[in-house]
Amino acid sequence: MSATHSIPRRKFLQSSAMATAGLLIGFRFALKGEAAEESGEFTPNAFLRIAPSGRVTVIVGKSEMGQGVYTALAMIAAEELDADWNKVRVESAPAAPAYFHTAFGTQLTGGSSSVWSDYDQFRKAGAVARAMLVSAAAQNWKVEPASCRTENGVVIHEASKRRLAYGALATAAAKLSPPAEVALKDPKNFRIIGKATKRLDTPEKTNGSAIFGIDVKMPGLLTALIARPPVYGAKVRSFNADKARAIAGVKGVYQVPSGVAVVADGFWPAKRGRDALVVEWDEGAMADFSTAKQREEYAALALKPGLVARNDGDAAKSLASAAKKIEAIYEVPYLAHATMEPMNCVAKLSENSLEVWLGTQAQTIDQGAAAAAAGLKPEQVKVHTTFLGGGFGRRASLHAQFVLDAVHVAKAAKAPVKVIWTREDDMRGYYYRPIFYDRFAAGLDAGGNPVAWTHTIVTQSIMTGTPFESFAVKDGIDGSSVEGSKELPYEIPNLRVELHTAKTGVPVHFWRSVGHSHSGFVTESFFDEVAHAAGKDPLELRRALLAKHPRNLGVLNLAAEKAGWGKPLTAGRGRGIALHESFGSFVAQVAEVSVSPAGVPRVHRVVCAIDCGQIVNPDTIKAQMESCINFALTAVLYGEITLDRGRVQQSNFHDYKMLRMHEAPQIEVHIMPSTEKHGGVGEPGVPPLAGAVVNAIFAATGKRIRRLPIRAEDLKGAAGVKAS
Repeated sequence: MSATHSIPRRKFLQSSAMATAGLLIGFRFALKGEAAEESGEFTPNAFLRIAPSGRVTVIVGKSEMGQGVYTALAMIAAEELDADWNKVRVESAPAAPAYFHTAFGTQLTGGSSSVWSDYDQFRKAGAVARAMLVSAAAQNWKVEPASCRTENGVVIHEASKRRLAYGALATAAAKLSPPAEVALKDPKNFRIIGKATKRLDTPEKTNGSAIFGIDVKMPGLLTALIARPPVYGAKVRSFNADKARAIAGVKGVYQVPSGVAVVADGFWPAKRGRDALVVEWDEGAMADFSTAKQREEYAALALKPGLVARNDGDAAKSLASAAKKIEAIYEVPYLAHATMEPMNCVAKLSENSLEVWLGTQAQTIDQGAAAAAAGLKPEQVKVHTTFLGGGFGRRASLHAQFVLDAVHVAKAAKAPVKVIWTREDDMRGYYYRPIFYDRFAAGLDAGGNPVAWTHTIVTQSIMTGTPFESFAVKDGIDGSSVEGSKELPYEIPNLRVELHTAKTGVPVHFWRSVGHSHSGFVTESFFDEVAHAAGKDPLELRRALLAKHPRNLGVLNLAAEKAGWGKPLTAGRGRGIALHESFGSFVAQVAEVSVSPAGVPRVHRVVCAIDCGQIVNPDTIKAQMESCINFALTAVLYGEITLDRGRVQQSNFHDYKMLRMHEAPQIEVHIMPSTEKHGGVGEPGVPPLAGAVVNAIFAATGKRIRRLPIRAEDLKGAAGVKAS
């Protein structure tokens, strides 16, 4: 996912008001098939409700997009509550200050941060509720609360063997005041946290009752598609809607800030009406833009001195005197998010209120943008967060464009409207992982030890022009552009990282693991080149340079051991290793790869080791590593957005391919036991994969891959040619 993924946690903490002090009670958005609220519910804080039936509802302000956050946060609250897990369910929170991210200062899901950001407050929420239930039982029995204990949704008085279920105590507990301080459990007594737990959202996602944004229905709801500019920055010059209005089911055609909207009583009439529109565009300055020209400009910039992001020792002097020098250029393209559920939003506008339904990662931003567009105050806007059919950062829009679309069309149509982006709209219309162009040089001494490393990065800034610019961009350097490159863990005495921030009209955005998606590939691939140039085993050189980084070294050794590093492989296969730290977690991966005579690589096996600190749900960690690996492998093999004459060349899954099931490798995930603070898991499995794969290709064939995606022409005829 992922929004503001890449800004260091400490910077968010410095900027945050820590808005968890006021625990509000959120309103309820009932999804299809859910029972109505029960009367007499006990609502001790913004995160919990306990019904007389004993049902425990955990209210989560984070968005569920497949990463398992509903279950993980519910586990944390249920642990301290001592709830009966079989009676726990989850509800999506409204947009409200009580649900602000404890570090971001806004309601947002991103940065692989949900568990570490909410861990303490969900523990406290559960503990407060448990203390109030115990007090209610003690009052009923006329005993001291200290003489009571809780277990599996029941308060127990051992001396008298009396028991009362939480549901029976809900009404009485609701009359008590929450305690100011509560004691939290000793982790050694956890019975839910740390245990493999089935996800709470699985049943409704498998029986079809789960509601995603695109599923929302209501009386009188219309559907709209917008004719969007073919070139970034283009404006509507004129349009003719006569043919569109003649389509059965079309209710109206309106010009809105993002283009021309066709409103109809269903998707297909809206689609046919949009296809019939005749729009003349003023294409603007981007009409002659191409990625080919962009690449030439980036290559020229990479030859010039950039802004310095890290400078240890004297890299230039050390390179000049090195016994051996290695140089390389690495490149990665624009990437689309390609979420399975395309963007959509429902807006229902009244004179003094607005409601929006959508899968979003950024409730506060969406609420504020919707209010401004409707001429209302933020508190007059209700944001209903549905399930997300994939996010990867795409639904963490800091510009709220798909929310604004819905509000503008609803205003024009004077009716509730669902605006849907087609796959082509989203592929060609908005926001990509930026292109990166990287120039490397490294120097070795006479013993083959790395003594110098220089890295020049050319890319666009993600954070410039966003609400996070003030603390994400320092001295002209966007932290997300250099993350993972600037923090290279290997002990190389002379190390310099420079950045050029290019300006172009192609909009860029968070993409799963953000800047790490690039740095994990380029740094680990070039390090492999350095190791081979030094005549050293890539694993052993890493080990030698990680003595001061025990968590990196721990996952490296675990992945290598489980993968059988150094043991014979099936003929024609190579083994590659890569390591990366991101979002507070450490991940190492070993890939086994072969290449066909036609130059087509096949990833057979990936062994992954992760140290993400304290564990909440090991099932989620394994699932997310598997997800990250397949997501990253799609980018390695296929992902690329290109532009010509200002137009995006790709449009759908036929020319922006996804990894197919038969292409997925065998994946093994090994989790390091840890008492360290929580790290993320939704993104850290992405960065090392590309490096592990291309390093394995080199081991199998002797061919270096320095530009993604991998092209068959780069490897044709390489099968069977072993690296020296």
